[in-house]
Amino acid sequence: MTPPDLLRPAAVVWDWDNTLVDGWAAIAAGLNAAFAAFGMPGWTVEEVRGRVRRSLRESFPETFGADWERARDIFYAEVRARHLGVLSPMPGAAGALRAGAALGAPMAVNSNKQGPLLRAEAAHLGWAGTFRALIGAGDAGADKPDPAPMRLALEACGVPAGPSVWYVGDTALDMQAARAAGCAAVLVGDAEHDGGVANAMPDAAFADCHALAAHLLRLAKTPPPAGM
Repeated sequence: MTPPDLLRPAAVVWDWDNTLVDGWAAIAAGLNAAFAAFGMPGWTVEEVRGRVRRSLRESFPETFGADWERARDIFYAEVRARHLGVLSPMPGAAGALRAGAALGAPMAVNSNKQGPLLRAEAAHLGWAGTFRALIGAGDAGADKPDPAPMRLALEACGVPAGPSVWYVGDTALDMQAARAAGCAAVLVGDAEHDGGVANAMPDAAFADCHALAAHLLRLAKTPPPAGM
């Protein structure tokens, strides 16, 4: 599908990091603190952007082995100390959320950021009331791309999964999560770190949140079809 071919959204579920917010400096600091404790080389922020996709409870056992829980504690201590101070909205994100609100579709977040950190960031930005639910890593029995967290998000929205539910994200894993849940996979950005838009295989793609906001505003100004 192209953007005009997408069904009018009955609900919009958003990814968080690199879709709505830039908090990579804190994530990089946490990872590098854990790497340093284990004598491992650090990553630049750009490397973190390109490599971090899965939740910590999935990726840390592979990276740190049997001591992964110690690495987890080091990571979270560093992130908690920094994340609100370096957090900023992605360009156009606030406008995209306002456009989604104008459309009247319930909205939620499905992120692989730990749930309490996610909710603290949304509150810090004054966005918490925008969403019916803020579902992060650890809030469901499994994390994204498993459909379990999407089910929690949609239960809060009161909308069943289907092609009229948009899951908006910036990575191929986000598109995989959307398909696993039976929802429309909507990409924001160029998916550069995942081999480009075609490799991410979205149902529709927008260059950035500004473009997505403009599309949502056009929909908001168009009466919904009869029966919706």
